[in-house]
Amino acid sequence: MKTIRGIASLTLAIAALSGMMGCAGMSEKDRNTAIGAGVGAVGGAVLTDGSTLGTVGGAVVGGAVGRNIKK
Repeated sequence: MKTIRGIASLTLAIAALSGMMGCAGMSEKDRNTAIGAGVGAVGGAVLTDGSTLGTVGGAVVGGAVGRNIKK
């Protein structure tokens, strides 16, 4: 059961990241936020074996970091 949940969370995070990357009209800051959230969600899911809290927490942290990246 735990493995199925992990695979489902990871698949959902990858699908969300892929969907966000298709938004061409986004500003650079919005795009960085979306990419950071997607990467954070995948990282959180992997590190916590698909825990919902880990996935959401990773997305929040990743989105915040992505939003604050400056070129």
